Amino acid sequence: MTDFDARLTRPAGIRSLRLGDTKVTYVPDGLVQLSPRGWLPATTDEVWAAHPEYLDADGYLVGGVGGLLVEHGDRALLIDAGFGPVAVPAVPGRPIGRIEGGTLFDHLTALGRPPATLEAVAITHLHGDHVGWSPRLAAAGVTHLVAEPEWKQRHLAAEHGVPAEALTAMASDLRTVTDGEEIFPGVRAHFTPGHTVGHAAYVITGGGRRLVAFGDAMHSPLQVAHPDWSAVVDHDPAQSAVFRRDLVTQLSEPDTLGFGIHFADVPFGRARRTADGGVAWEAVDE
Repeated sequence: MTDFDARLTRPAGIRSLRLGDTKVTYVPDGLVQLSPRGWLPATTDEVWAAHPEYLDADGYLVGGVGGLLVEHGDRALLIDAGFGPVAVPAVPGRPIGRIEGGTLFDHLTALGRPPATLEAVAITHLHGDHVGWSPRLAAAGVTHLVAEPEWKQRHLAAEHGVPAEALTAMASDLRTVTDGEEIFPGVRAHFTPGHTVGHAAYVITGGGRRLVAFGDAMHSPLQVAHPDWSAVVDHDPAQSAVFRRDLVTQLSEPDTLGFGIHFADVPFGRARRTADGGVAWEAVDE
């Protein structure tokens, strides 16, 4: 087993990259298990038999839940807010297995960025594993940034288990953002609808490189090679596939990296061209 393979079945710990004067850090909150056939219904048993390195001992894809801390000078932005201090056990037959959170605030504090020091939290989309800590962040005075079309149709979040109380808390200090808007030094919103109606990626530029924090446009590194595989919960599977194909093209370009929040212990990487003409996720650790 290679080191890369070993990392595919464990959630990420704290990992950081530098983009010039900007530092980005994956801040763990917990983990999520995804049923490979249930979550990616276009796949087959044969696909997973050929890629056992992606599956844990229980037969699940393993993903992290957490957030991306962006630091520039004395300023700090968080992208996504984890699952929160709760745990949900696996239920046989469901596309999501065990999911749990609870460590985000402790890790932020250990990194010297307790919640009250954040100027904002930018949400990729309104699903529970991305807004779990939002009520407590709002209580700490942190502004929420959400793509305008996502917030406009926030009633759809209830279908994915987001309680009304969480949205109410976020609304206490919330600003909607537009496509292409710079929300923080070197950070721009890039709308990528499909997974949800107003899903947004955030593009971080610095030091001659750019990093695309693509939220739930992809859930597994294997989707880099197979961008047509949509998640079972995608609001518009065809639209999400269009953006995945475009995203893989971008991630194949020089000096362009990606951040996959659910990409196990390989959250930072690039799309590398393979000898057979395909592409594969290549972890980048510096």
